[in-house]
Amino acid sequence: MNMLVIYTYPNHKSLSYAFLQEIIKGSNENHNIKELQVLDLYEEGFNPLLVFNEHKRRRDMHRDPHLEKYRNQITWADKIVFVYPIWWGRPPAMLMGYIDQLFAANFAYRDKKGLLPEGLLKGKSVVCVSTMKGPTKYPLLWLNNAHKILMKKALFNFVGIKKVKFFEFGNMESSNGKQTKKLDKVYRYFKKVES
Repeated sequence: MNMLVIYTYPNHKSLSYAFLQEIIKGSNENHNIKELQVLDLYEEGFNPLLVFNEHKRRRDMHRDPHLEKYRNQITWADKIVFVYPIWWGRPPAMLMGYIDQLFAANFAYRDKKGLLPEGLLKGKSVVCVSTMKGPTKYPLLWLNNAHKILMKKALFNFVGIKKVKFFEFGNMESSNGKQTKKLDKVYRYFKKVES
């Protein structure tokens, strides 16, 4: 299995970065993972801004030469892992800008007759590892599970990815947030994960 990890946090001295390190460590010990690539969107200097004008049209994003490297990474990957904080009930704007540009028509999905498009990323799986300051149950109880609905139904299922796993860790700024236990849980998952 080829695995792509997309890291979205601007600080390498953070808990999000510690989760990234545990993912890498567990994956390197997993014989099911043939190759691992890490894309750090901030370190990469990824530009999340959409620009459309007479020279750059939305319907042509699937051919944008500036995005070819990232399209190739997604095509290559069997499993895509997203590591990010939940800010204001959703992923950071940097990650959403990446999604807006990469999960484009005629690359991630194709319009067809009927209500839903054809997902072009079938057969891949996704893991979302996210942290938040608030309680773990906050997205479920106060936001009607908006984060998971956004990521799973509005994005991944739309492009054909049906296998989606979430690690939503709350209370991460608390001294009693059980950070070490949660880091170990992620490490153990990636050490054993198959497809």
